Amino acid sequence: MVTVVARRLDWPAPLCLVVVGVGVSFLPGMPEFHLDPELVLLGFLPPLLYATAIQTSVADFRANRRSIALLSVGLVILTTVVVGFVVWWVLPGVPLAAGFALGAVVAPPDAVAATAVARRVGLPRQMVSILEGESLVNDAAALVALRTSIAALATVVTAWQIGLDFLLAAGVGVAVGIVVGVVAGWMRRRLTDTVTDTAISLVIPFAAYLPAEHFHGSGVLAVVVAGLIIGHYEPRVASGRARLSSRINWQTVQFLLENAVFLLIGLQLRGILIAVGASELSFPVLAAVCAAVLAATVLTRLALAFGAGVVLRLLGRESWPWSWALVLGWAGMRGVVTLAAAFVLPENTPHRDVLVLAAFVVVAGTLLIQGSTLTKLVRRLGLPKPDVGQDLLQEAAVIHDMHRAGVARLAEHAPADDPFGVIERLQDNSVRRSDRAWERLGSARSDEVTPSQLQRTLRCKMLEAEREELLAARSRGAVDDVVFRRVLSIIDIEEALLEGARMPDLDSESPLHASAQTAGTCEHLESAPAEATADSDQGCPDCIAEGSDWVHLRICLGCGHVGCCDSSPRKHATQHFHDTRHPVMRSFEPGEHWRWCFVDGIVG
Repeated sequence: MVTVVARRLDWPAPLCLVVVGVGVSFLPGMPEFHLDPELVLLGFLPPLLYATAIQTSVADFRANRRSIALLSVGLVILTTVVVGFVVWWVLPGVPLAAGFALGAVVAPPDAVAATAVARRVGLPRQMVSILEGESLVNDAAALVALRTSIAALATVVTAWQIGLDFLLAAGVGVAVGIVVGVVAGWMRRRLTDTVTDTAISLVIPFAAYLPAEHFHGSGVLAVVVAGLIIGHYEPRVASGRARLSSRINWQTVQFLLENAVFLLIGLQLRGILIAVGASELSFPVLAAVCAAVLAATVLTRLALAFGAGVVLRLLGRESWPWSWALVLGWAGMRGVVTLAAAFVLPENTPHRDVLVLAAFVVVAGTLLIQGSTLTKLVRRLGLPKPDVGQDLLQEAAVIHDMHRAGVARLAEHAPADDPFGVIERLQDNSVRRSDRAWERLGSARSDEVTPSQLQRTLRCKMLEAEREELLAARSRGAVDDVVFRRVLSIIDIEEALLEGARMPDLDSESPLHASAQTAGTCEHLESAPAEATADSDQGCPDCIAEGSDWVHLRICLGCGHVGCCDSSPRKHATQHFHDTRHPVMRSFEPGEHWRWCFVDGIVG
């Protein structure tokens, strides 16, 4: 309910959930909820990390690996040291090792908060990839640093021991993650039952986390590596039905755990304040300690973000502009892992309750200050959102290539004779899917209904009538429940496919060009002009002469002839190519500047 209201009001859901949790904790008669670190580190963290990892692009992770390493490992180490010395300086009687432990606690931004805010704000995709990659890895470095700091409270720890701990944790975690990912993929490839496949999917994060921790490795890294492997290879090893089921189940699990995580953070405040009330420190001292820790945490991230941008630029790698550095530095919200790790501090740690309070202030402060202002900062800096038009153009281009590959494979396996017309129906279905993708470009910029939109609307009406008839048959007792559910699942799958075909909002003010990732090149595109003088400003002259309609318009860059697209009944642009062999055309829709080579079949 809190999440739904927050979305309606365009408020940050994580912050609203924390505030509600704080309010609920002070209600009369409300029992005190003590956050068990094992509940978070074992119960919540593995599935949340896995849910993010399986949706993370391995290619994007690899492309931004230096940025991710600087933020996830470099920032954790730097924050641990800086916050450690700040705590040691402002809180007399606290050993430096305890300060380092608190630094390790508050160092990692929360994976849930980072992805939730990134999705809501609409950051550039590369920035989202960096934030998600950082949030996947930084918990591993922070928990190893925390473990080492706690050990230093009881004994002397040398630099080589710290380095060995990091190497052991990383090596064992990665190794276990690879083994679990490969074995799980092997098992899922041989499964045909969707329920069993889903059950195995739900077990994977724990199957990776527990063995890695048992052998003194990083369970976090094991889960992340296993999730990356499975997410990358799932389209090859799992059936379409299994992938659909897995996607829905993991979205549900992620939604429930994310909400529970932030509510649990808010519910801790009452117990923390009661514990701190027994401290001999005055309120001004407590406030100063908490403010100093919060400021050190936020400023350290900002400093490293700007410094990392300079270092990457000097190395000639994926450098950040200053606006990116500012946003990446400001997008450092902490979450439940920070609070759970604070409760891991030994009971005999000097001023332990004060350190736990400082950790809570960092969590609440970053969610309140950064979480509520990040959207305004992104808008003020004018960072571009992902271009929906380029997404649609890229989708159309890749679906066109898929269509050609499918038709070629069909020709290899088609029988010599086809008395039932099966081949023609398959080809028509593939062509219609490709046409739908191209129609989505111009249709989102106008109020006209395209053939695919009309087909989708009418088919939804048909499915509604079919479902009503099926329900009536059940009411009459004319159909067995087993048959009823099987037929209903067929309708549901088709309805889900139609629902997924809804048009996204396309910014009509933004000109549409083919992105560098989508656009190809060939001799025809290179030699063709960018513009041509149109031979008609009324539409497709051939359609006008024949009295037919068109969907979208294309212009030949060889002679300026305007023709209708392949979704139109007469397909005059393609016919013009066959008649003249002019190879390149350009979209003649308002605001669209992409080109197409008929000879090589690529977008320019």
